[in-house]
Amino acid sequence: MRTKSMRTKAGVFTLSVLCSTLFAAGAIAADSVGEPGRSAGGKNPLKNVYFGEEHMHTRNSFDAFTIGVNMTWDDAYRYAKGEEVKLSTTGEPMKKRTPYDFVAITDHAEYFGVLKEFGNPDSPLAKSDFAKGIVAGQTDPKAGGPAFKQLLKSLFASEPIREYATAELRTSMWQSYIDAADKANEPGKFTALYGYEWTSIPNGSNMHRNVFFKDKAAPFPYSAFDSIYPVELWSHLETMREMGIDNFAIPHNSNVSNGWMFSEYKFLDTRIDKRYARRQAENEPLFEIVQTKGQSDAHPALSPNDEFVDFERFDNLINLPIQADKSRGAFFRQGLATGMALEKELGANPYKMGVVAGADFHSGYQGNEEFDYKGGHGFVDDTPPKRLNPTPGLSGGVTALLSSAGTTAVWAEENTREGIFNAMKSKETYGTSGTMIRLRFFGGWDLPRDLVEDKQFVKKAYAAGVPMGQDLANKPDKAKAPTFAVWAQKDPESGNLDRVQIIKVWPNPANGLPMEKIYDVAWSDNRKPDPNTGKLPPVGNTVNVKKATYTNDIGDTQLSAVWTDPDFDLKNSAAYYVRVLEIPTPRWSTYDSVKTGLPVPEGIPLTLQERAWSSPIWYTPSRELRIEQKLNELTGENWKVSPF
Repeated sequence: MRTKSMRTKAGVFTLSVLCSTLFAAGAIAADSVGEPGRSAGGKNPLKNVYFGEEHMHTRNSFDAFTIGVNMTWDDAYRYAKGEEVKLSTTGEPMKKRTPYDFVAITDHAEYFGVLKEFGNPDSPLAKSDFAKGIVAGQTDPKAGGPAFKQLLKSLFASEPIREYATAELRTSMWQSYIDAADKANEPGKFTALYGYEWTSIPNGSNMHRNVFFKDKAAPFPYSAFDSIYPVELWSHLETMREMGIDNFAIPHNSNVSNGWMFSEYKFLDTRIDKRYARRQAENEPLFEIVQTKGQSDAHPALSPNDEFVDFERFDNLINLPIQADKSRGAFFRQGLATGMALEKELGANPYKMGVVAGADFHSGYQGNEEFDYKGGHGFVDDTPPKRLNPTPGLSGGVTALLSSAGTTAVWAEENTREGIFNAMKSKETYGTSGTMIRLRFFGGWDLPRDLVEDKQFVKKAYAAGVPMGQDLANKPDKAKAPTFAVWAQKDPESGNLDRVQIIKVWPNPANGLPMEKIYDVAWSDNRKPDPNTGKLPPVGNTVNVKKATYTNDIGDTQLSAVWTDPDFDLKNSAAYYVRVLEIPTPRWSTYDSVKTGLPVPEGIPLTLQERAWSSPIWYTPSRELRIEQKLNELTGENWKVSPF
């Protein structure tokens, strides 16, 4: 085959031999990575990690009120701050062991705050037979059946019951929410973000988004009654930004989206084009990777070589005979590859998203602590016997399938609305299954091998590379492959760390289909990978399931590494993200079983390995390489691109 060449303005790139290095590192100074901040103070340019909630519901969500929930916005904020509150359905006292730094309450935009007025005898909204039926259903589901069916019918048809969805009600209830958030907000100490949930669910496809605002909220929440289409939501958000109201949206539960969340097609429409891809990237910078309805990272059917993929898997949409889609459009990992394939074709990537995690509890609190889980769905699962009931329930299977809350972590300069919002929009975020693991992740081309050992680790990493959520710079001429620095520290109140992995995702150059490879880059206990398979032995298990206890006799408190991709392909896009695994600890269902003597339902794991997922770092071939590759595809000849 002949070699041809052409010149561009950018520069010359040549292929080189690729190599891999892995360097374990020792402890680094705490002040170089930042510490969680819950006290007032000035900005930290190296950033602190703040933990919080970006997805929860109070009595002001229609579905929460219908299952007996009466916890208010004030109750939810108080609980997040570490104050004692009472679970509204049982009166059981609750107090969070480790308070959150920020919370966004995201009640449903549909009938926002209205149904709770049905229980107010002084409200004119409480006078109708429909309202009386909804209230009756809080104590007698049969009595409330007709009213509840009418409510569900309106939601699935996207046709509101008009008298409960007026503009006056929508703006009035929303202003009450803003007032409650402003009251709870304490700049430098605790952040109460403005937010709501847009609840589109046509044909049972979960296309829900949570919408967030920076420092000014929209005049009213945009609901699925306004439109079921994400593109119309984006139009609304774009209009708000033109008015000076900064915002973004976060999709969630792709695992029950019927393959639409990360599809190559516009929702219920034609194939994605460049404008659509750009708009989605601008309006949706983040994705919720785990919550009470399971994780949406990956599925065993799609990632059969991932030994840790079968984690908190949720296979049914609530109360509907809809199975979780195992297509690549239903999970984040495959969505990353689809996005990169679309970018190669269109010049824009709709799925270049960072990672967060949440609760989606409908009980007015955020239950991320396994040992103190009290259910997330009102009177449906507010006691251990209900949660451990082996008969089909809320989840479409047994209620024990539901997960405890995930937790969002953001690296921000300060704990304020502006600080948290900006960090989320820049995607310097990660999500956990609830644990408060500390995690740093940087990528670059010339990161030193001893970077994570340096007391100036973070300062030098920002200077020489990019943090999680960003794109690698164009490859310098002498660089062979990207290098990544990762540092993880255990949650002081949870299990030690098992290992740190880097998950690489890329589109197959031949057909665009998702490809993946998982690399163990740091691990505990001086284990040795199998010389034949390269597989790392399990960390072990100290859990006593009869007592719901464990010990931290295995694992490490901190793991770190500098790693270079041994399989780097200069001409093909790739995304890299970190997964940190803890040692096995008891699942909430095991704690409940020990408290009550009731068995854990068949098929429910007795232990789990809590984990964190970072936002990705992306590599995209330079313009010159993309041109070169396209010429090769079109001509069947070997072109080399060089500068003009």
